[in-house]
Amino acid sequence: MKVNQTHQNYVDTYEKGYSIQDYAKFIIPSLIGIFLFLIPLSVNGTVTIGLGVMADGLQQAAGGYLPIALVLVLAGSALVSTIASLLPSSLIEKYPAFSTVFRVPPFWLTLRIAGAAFAIMTLLQWGPSVIGHEFTGEVVLYDLIPVLAVWFLFASLFMPMLLEFGLMDFIGTLVRKVMKPIFKLPGRSSVDAMASWMGSGTVGVLLTTKQYESGYYSKRESAVVATNFSIASIAFSLVIANVIGIEHRFVEFYFTVMVAGVVAAIICPRIPPLSWKNDTYYEPVGQQINEEVPSDMSTFKWAVTQGVEKASGVKSAQAVAMKGVKNVVDIWVGLLPLVMALGTVALIVAEFTPVFNYLSYPLVPVLELLRIPEAQAAAPAMIVGFADMFLPAVIGSSIESELTRFVIGVLSLTQLIYMSEIGILLIKSKIPLTLTELIIIFIQRTIITLPIAALMAHMLFF
Repeated sequence: MKVNQTHQNYVDTYEKGYSIQDYAKFIIPSLIGIFLFLIPLSVNGTVTIGLGVMADGLQQAAGGYLPIALVLVLAGSALVSTIASLLPSSLIEKYPAFSTVFRVPPFWLTLRIAGAAFAIMTLLQWGPSVIGHEFTGEVVLYDLIPVLAVWFLFASLFMPMLLEFGLMDFIGTLVRKVMKPIFKLPGRSSVDAMASWMGSGTVGVLLTTKQYESGYYSKRESAVVATNFSIASIAFSLVIANVIGIEHRFVEFYFTVMVAGVVAAIICPRIPPLSWKNDTYYEPVGQQINEEVPSDMSTFKWAVTQGVEKASGVKSAQAVAMKGVKNVVDIWVGLLPLVMALGTVALIVAEFTPVFNYLSYPLVPVLELLRIPEAQAAAPAMIVGFADMFLPAVIGSSIESELTRFVIGVLSLTQLIYMSEIGILLIKSKIPLTLTELIIIFIQRTIITLPIAALMAHMLFF
């Protein structure tokens, strides 16, 4: 009923017409959002986006001071969260913004403390060597956390350009006829995919989370988008290709990644656990979307109508800016400690235990059946991606067969579910996905994309 009423309101507003200011409010911020999030730029031979240029610039300007600053952020998060947990509820509830960020359940508080402890131990090289090792804690603190921090800083501040001023509504209406039958998703999900492809998979997850919490994705749609469309950027894919030694075949490599990723995105939403998710919406908000086009309007006109209507509802630029600042604080205080804690643990398991070797044994005969050379050495590299997307390339780089390295690289980019980053983001978010479901989806994507990568490698490129 609410959606039908919203639809009627759009029709009524369309008939009344809009002012020049309403159109400007839709067009100008949307163009800025397109430039920052969706337009590829070539900078020093690397493909990136405007957001990436700002993120890289801040990282270079901050230099070695950024990890130190982030250790202080993590330590402050743990300290203030501990104090907030000890304060009386009657006092803390008087400050809802503070309470929302810092008063967390005991499990999340423990992870914030662990994240701060791991960061300090890694920075100062205290404690057990496995924590601050160059392939565990140092990877998270010096390589992963700074990238996430600066990307989320700019993504959170500028994401309203995509979400609040009608761009998602406009594009969603235009491409709905493609996205709905193929991927069983609303048209606006294409923006998530583009933001990931051109920028960062984590930005795609952040977009999806905000859309779900605003009532624009159902539980099923948000789970599908987050686990199938949060693809690695072209820039990161090039890094993987270089590390694994197939940069000279990058065009064939990325073409295979795209084909395998699209096939997985078509199949996974149609099988459990994703197909079992309900098409109900985030309860506090309810459904806020209707991409149906009225019979008496063209698709383009209706797309413009929805975009301008959304933009006209923005009454205060300050309120939009404050929403972005709140998102930055929430992510830096709430998410970065979890990445430090769980990412370090995942890498310790991958580097210093035989767990992934044991888990990969059933994969060896499958690789042999697919005629993948050095199957015994390749199998762990195809499983360890669950811990971190970069690990398969590191492990696979020592394999002699170029075909095998090619397939490992493709899998590392199409499995998508890795716990050092995407997995933690999803578990921390309100999107209804459990750890067990993420493991199942990781296995499904591996089963789907492995034969495609092997087949294309054998038939087209080697």
